[in-house]
Amino acid sequence: MSPIPADVVKSFAPTGTLRAAINLGNMVLAQGTPDAPRGVTPELAHELARRLGVPLTLVPFDGAGKVFEAVKAGKLDVLFLAIEPVRAAEIAFTAPYVLIEGVYMVPKDSKLKTVADVDRSGVRIGVNKGSAYDLYLTRTLKAATLMRGDDGVALFIKDKLEAVGGVKQPLAVYAKTNSNVRVIDGRFMEIRQAMGMPQGRDPAGAKYLRAFVEEMKASGFVADALKRSNQPDAAVAPPEK
Repeated sequence: MSPIPADVVKSFAPTGTLRAAINLGNMVLAQGTPDAPRGVTPELAHELARRLGVPLTLVPFDGAGKVFEAVKAGKLDVLFLAIEPVRAAEIAFTAPYVLIEGVYMVPKDSKLKTVADVDRSGVRIGVNKGSAYDLYLTRTLKAATLMRGDDGVALFIKDKLEAVGGVKQPLAVYAKTNSNVRVIDGRFMEIRQAMGMPQGRDPAGAKYLRAFVEEMKASGFVADALKRSNQPDAAVAPPEK
């Protein structure tokens, strides 16, 4: 493997250490504890740091919105977030490495049967504030009302909301153990999870990161990491065109 140019290494780790955000609020991407996270994103962060030849610090968060705020504050070097126009002003994204689904969960006896049914007047939808699905629904909903909080499901239960939006896997897990709710068939969005680094760094770094993600997909690294972390429903994204 050829040595990585010094300008690329410095663009990733200006402090000498690669500070990587790990969002434990998304069980598809990371599991475990803040002290010992595991899953596809910690594995990608470790592999990137190994190639760069720099120490790695994993910085845990419990929500994507908090990751984005930390990027803007200059506290991170690499991150794992869904591609969203609002975020792209601050983050140089790669192509996606994993595709997951945004779905709705409703009370079991709800009259809402399809994804289209949810966007109507009088329907309140709980979401995690600053999440990809919060940003997407903010742009696309015509009649329903978003209710934002640190925990959309907790808000849904506490305030007896008509629906909650979120990543498919944790909502499906919740519904399996709570017979008073159900997940509506179909998705309201495809969530395109990508790696990224702060805008304004040397563009050589962003170019390297894009190539790194493509290699990690093509080599089977991403698929193997998803398998190890028991995430069979998450799809490896196709190659960048």
